[in-house]
Amino acid sequence: MRSTIVFVILVIVSSCTTIKSSQLKNGDLLFVSANNEGLSKAIDAVTQTKQSTHFSHIALLEKKNNQLFVMHAGTKNGSERISLQDFVLDEKNDKNTITVYRLKRKYQHTIKNAIEVAKTWLGKPYNYSYVLSDEKLYCSDFVQRSFAKDTVFKLNPMTFINPQTGKTDEMWIEFYKKQNIEVPEGKPGCNPNGMASSDKIKRMGILK
Repeated sequence: MRSTIVFVILVIVSSCTTIKSSQLKNGDLLFVSANNEGLSKAIDAVTQTKQSTHFSHIALLEKKNNQLFVMHAGTKNGSERISLQDFVLDEKNDKNTITVYRLKRKYQHTIKNAIEVAKTWLGKPYNYSYVLSDEKLYCSDFVQRSFAKDTVFKLNPMTFINPQTGKTDEMWIEFYKKQNIEVPEGKPGCNPNGMASSDKIKRMGILK
């Protein structure tokens, strides 16, 4: 009982921790909270893990000459590199929060190559099918590929089944019907919640 109480306290303290932009480091991972509507809600609903995170987007931070940039695959502009300031403003406008994760020391050496690889993906359109393609990418796919050489993040079978209902969400059925393709249940892929649960990264706090 005592150990359970201690664990709950640690979780609460961790969830309240904040981090300033001045504390960010090259290669930090920015996880964006899921909201309660549209694609964001649908992604979060079918990608929950035991850690109970609620993320629907992930991006990679580049710190260069004391300037901060964000590289990600977004629904608005596809794969792009923008200033941290613009990235934060966009998420604030959507009423989202950004949680910072950092690779553990053992994996820090992978960052330099990941940054270089990420830049080769810039300009690619967003992949709304979530079926792996070299021609277009989605957010977690963009980050996973960037670190793929060092196998930091793994691909896993995708599922579009809501764990609460045991059925494929109607939203996903309609989503893929409009694209004239079948729901890619079981196809290899990745998602923000799954990546946040990796034992190779640690949570630093909410970006303030």
